[in-house]
Amino acid sequence: MEKALVERAGIPFAGVSTGQLRVGNPLKLLRNLGQLLSGLHQSLAWVDRFQPDVCFVTGGYVCGPVTLACWLRRRPILIYLPDMTPGYAIRLLSRLATRVAISYPEVARWFGGEAPAGKAVVTGYPVRQEVVAAAQDRSEARHRLAAALGTTFTEPDGSVQPLLLVWGGSSGARAINQATWALLPDLLPLAQVVHVVGARDWGLYEGWAASQPLPATLQRRYHPVAYLHEEMALALAAANLTIARAGASILGEFPVAGVPAILAPLHSVNQLDNALALVRRGGAMVVEDDQLVQQLAPTVAGLLANPARLQAMENALRTMATPDAARHIAAELAELARKAVRGTENDF
Repeated sequence: MEKALVERAGIPFAGVSTGQLRVGNPLKLLRNLGQLLSGLHQSLAWVDRFQPDVCFVTGGYVCGPVTLACWLRRRPILIYLPDMTPGYAIRLLSRLATRVAISYPEVARWFGGEAPAGKAVVTGYPVRQEVVAAAQDRSEARHRLAAALGTTFTEPDGSVQPLLLVWGGSSGARAINQATWALLPDLLPLAQVVHVVGARDWGLYEGWAASQPLPATLQRRYHPVAYLHEEMALALAAANLTIARAGASILGEFPVAGVPAILAPLHSVNQLDNALALVRRGGAMVVEDDQLVQQLAPTVAGLLANPARLQAMENALRTMATPDAARHIAAELAELARKAVRGTENDF
């Protein structure tokens, strides 16, 4: 997926081999070790060819060979941790890093505190400029999103209902999808629903739609799509409420867009800590996967019936927004590169 997104942005891409080390199967572990060694060899070749002044990685085991290659070639390394809790790979790779950029101050404890005593620098979460721009006017974002999807969010009598955005990340979320389809008769009288199903589950949607068609009065309020590219910025800015997983992007995009959220976190990948960061600040609620069918509709109904509560959640989120986070990270990279070029090794 990352390869396609990078190339779509017009940026040269080179892949390297890698593999996870935290696996239970000994044969798979040996295979992954071989892939890591191959990836290290490839990464050293790329570092020698490209001659970078600084290395920037965002964590995960896929970054292991490149990080190690840059460390061996004595290039300064900046890791950006988007989540509230580092995974095993970032905890390991941070030992090689010069600095670790983080979204919120409470994450610094994982890296010995904030620099210069520790390695952490608080930059905020970088958000695409498209989200920042779209968030300036929710009504305009709603109008542009409708045009992009070839639909309308206006009722036949000209009235405007709340817009509910349902999505589960780049590949979708089956538990959220299935709960949404089961609850559409309850949700659609409350709001227009934009549902980003994900390419993986689009076939399931087509099967469901063929077997359980909605009444025409409700069907016009339901807007399913397999995936949104550039339009996702408009969807975040246009929505009055969203139902989503709790991947790291919620820590940056939801505050900038000011979109209150009902989150169903995946516990296996540290999403609960991301969700609780928004919950503690008053910008989100959590509904667990096994409670989605029972709790989702009444939770949505309760929030949409309470505009003051939604406004308070939006205000709480906007206090977390750091629209200049990308500039902060860029400044940190520039400073590390300047020191590298100057040859002040002790600065690291």
